[in-house]
Amino acid sequence: MELLRDSIPMVSLASSAAALYARVASAFLRPGLPRLAALLPVVALLAAAPLAFTSSAWARSQSTASRCSPLLPVKLRRGGGCPGAAAKSVSLVSCAAKVAAIATILHLYESKIQLLHRYIRLAMYGIHIYCFLDLLLPCIAAAGSALGMELEPPFDRPYLASSLRDFWGRRWNLMVSAILRPSVYDPVRARAGKAAGVVATFLISGLMHEAMVYYMTLRLPTGEMTAFFLLHGVCCVAEEWCARRWVARRWPPPPRPLGSLLVMAVAAGSSFWLFFPPICREGSEEMLLEEWAAVAAFFQDAGRKLRRAPVRFTD
Repeated sequence: MELLRDSIPMVSLASSAAALYARVASAFLRPGLPRLAALLPVVALLAAAPLAFTSSAWARSQSTASRCSPLLPVKLRRGGGCPGAAAKSVSLVSCAAKVAAIATILHLYESKIQLLHRYIRLAMYGIHIYCFLDLLLPCIAAAGSALGMELEPPFDRPYLASSLRDFWGRRWNLMVSAILRPSVYDPVRARAGKAAGVVATFLISGLMHEAMVYYMTLRLPTGEMTAFFLLHGVCCVAEEWCARRWVARRWPPPPRPLGSLLVMAVAAGSSFWLFFPPICREGSEEMLLEEWAAVAAFFQDAGRKLRRAPVRFTD
């Protein structure tokens, strides 16, 4: 690990080589003990790689995301063909809006963030996480476009979700849903029923997030992140039960905007209570804000240098 310590190029090279080896080994070895034995060193390396960044929580968190994202399944759009001009226009507008939101939030990180109320800061962190992931994950998966593949987006406007099941199952982080559904939900559902499959899926997701928080803060897990996801798993089960009763009584469906508002309220309230505290306590919030402010200053300085660079014309 000394060779990799605080070296982004070395960590990236080692992790990319490990991911390539895993793909090759999986292609030539059948499922079973030989494949497991061949892949265990890769699992150990990818788990230890973020810890090489001893001086930066931001670098550890981004390293964790970049190590995991290439290993997630990527769904292809059905029907083939190129997206229409309208879809491209919407995508460009959406990307521009997210870039503007991140730029505004980074500016606030530099100056006024500590003057804001705690819940406003946490809401800003949530918007930052969504915008950043919705820009980062397509960039990581964009290599598929060079191979002629049209990739599905990792998010589908989660702010329009009409229920928690819609939010988690069809709109938020679809790449993770695509791997948890066949690996956790389907096997547990086949043996113990649908409700058990939902709760088990959220439990595994919570444990994964506990590991991510450990990489960011280097503190032992507190269980709050697992509690957050278990709470949402139980709420999804209860929500489906209530939906069935609602339909059985032939009551009219509630307005979709009301459902979206309730979903956002539940997501925000539970995040303020359980999701953000393990990330923000004991000085971690200040450290992350300082690092994001440094990232913003770096890009601002790079932009100024580009604007000042002379333009040379050649005959």
